[in-house]
Amino acid sequence: MKMIKGLLFGSAAVLVASSGAQAADLPVKAKAIEYVKVCSLYGPGFYYIPGTDTCIKLGGYLRVEVLANGNSVYTGNTSGAGAANNRFTNGYTWRSREDLNVDTRTATEYGVVRTFFDATFTWTTDNYGGNGAAPGATVYAPLGGGGTVAPGSAPNNGGAGNGSYGTVGVYYAFIQFAGFTIGKAVSQFSTPWVNYPGNSYDGLVGGGGTVTGVNQFTYTADFGNGVSLSLSAQDQAAYYQAGVNNLGLAGTAGLGPYGASDYAGTISPDFVGMLRVDQAWGLFQASFAAHDNHAAYYGATELTGHPDDKWGWAGQLALSIKNLPTGPGDTINLQGVYTDGATRYNIQDLAGSAGANTIFSGTNLLGAYQSIGFGIAPDSVFASGGQQQLVQTWGFRGAYVHNWNPYWNTSIYGAYAGIMYNGTAKSLICGPTGTGVGGSFGANFGTAGLTSCNPDYSIGQIGTQTQWTPVKNLTFSADLIYTHLDQKYAGTITFPGSGGIGKPAAIYQLKDQDTVSLLLRAQRNW
Repeated sequence: MKMIKGLLFGSAAVLVASSGAQAADLPVKAKAIEYVKVCSLYGPGFYYIPGTDTCIKLGGYLRVEVLANGNSVYTGNTSGAGAANNRFTNGYTWRSREDLNVDTRTATEYGVVRTFFDATFTWTTDNYGGNGAAPGATVYAPLGGGGTVAPGSAPNNGGAGNGSYGTVGVYYAFIQFAGFTIGKAVSQFSTPWVNYPGNSYDGLVGGGGTVTGVNQFTYTADFGNGVSLSLSAQDQAAYYQAGVNNLGLAGTAGLGPYGASDYAGTISPDFVGMLRVDQAWGLFQASFAAHDNHAAYYGATELTGHPDDKWGWAGQLALSIKNLPTGPGDTINLQGVYTDGATRYNIQDLAGSAGANTIFSGTNLLGAYQSIGFGIAPDSVFASGGQQQLVQTWGFRGAYVHNWNPYWNTSIYGAYAGIMYNGTAKSLICGPTGTGVGGSFGANFGTAGLTSCNPDYSIGQIGTQTQWTPVKNLTFSADLIYTHLDQKYAGTITFPGSGGIGKPAAIYQLKDQDTVSLLLRAQRNW
């Protein structure tokens, strides 16, 4: 009996202990899960970051594009291997890109604090670089790792240097707060359509650009009713330096026909002012920029001296007309610009090669091997012992966009830039008589066949684009662009050759040049 009682009491003790342990192990009531909530303060696509009062929006696009007849998706065949018009000119250049942007906004007692970041991840193929290509450019490897294949190129057969490369780019990274914009953003000089009044092609002349942003410190005053004024200091080194070209001793061939760019260190940002009226009928904008040209030395050391700084400037007017009677959403975008020692505000950074044209093509002139056209547009030129001579330009661009229906639209667009050297600059390049004798151009290329020497030129562009959007945020486009270089030289020169693009030393005719390219694109925005 004692044994039975002991077992019963022992079992009861175990049950009590067990039930106590289970009560102690019961989970504490969990906090409610903070689900992501829609933030309707700043438009569609924003959500609250859990646990904060900050709203975030993720966006971007995936783009695939092919340029027919060109070595760069951006600028067309106006320089380098693309402008050689020989076997080193690509029949196509292919690119795939993913863009990612992050937009955050927080309401504060001082207004909305915004940060914006945009990055691209890009893969490009078949971009021939040639010998002596700029740092970062792709150069094909020699065949088989043994013999040399002039000009140091090989088929796109895989491995290192096979003509394919990936890049990561930071387009925008800025903070906006209480009217200030601080960081890398589109220049305040640029229009809202930047380089695209009605096109996808990046290389239009005729206005300011910086599609990929420029470092700046800007204050914008909003006067209401769509009227605003922006004052800005922005970096000039990355996108707004077209060249302060040192010709060396006048009439010598030491530094080339247009000299060599001779920048000193950074000393001053560009200063920009912009007034904008943006209303339901359209937009009007007036922009102004001041640009300091800060050259280094005439020679290799400080003892050689240097030219004084010279301030250049640029002015731009822009007009956009919406709600045209030709169709819903039809628009006209126009802008005109004048620059004096600030060339990049006309021939913008993605149209850079349009300011350094060296284009080859055929010729019917007896005794000439081929033809060549030059169009070079720095900010200034100077010779040893002299001062900077600023280069003047003027230009315009514009487009008309017509929507056939909600799925199809077509645009017609064009652009133009005229480049003018003053009398002193022309004498340095072409000699006092304009024959090339005593100038840097004749010293490099000879004067025997030169009948007219004049560094002025113009470049005109005309194109059309058609877009098809079968479903929302998916667009297919075709953009055809024609470029004409009207250069003012005449006669023939003795060109020393260019091994990097396969051009021999020979007699070349000086004449105007033309180039055509077709940009095909598929893009999915998200």
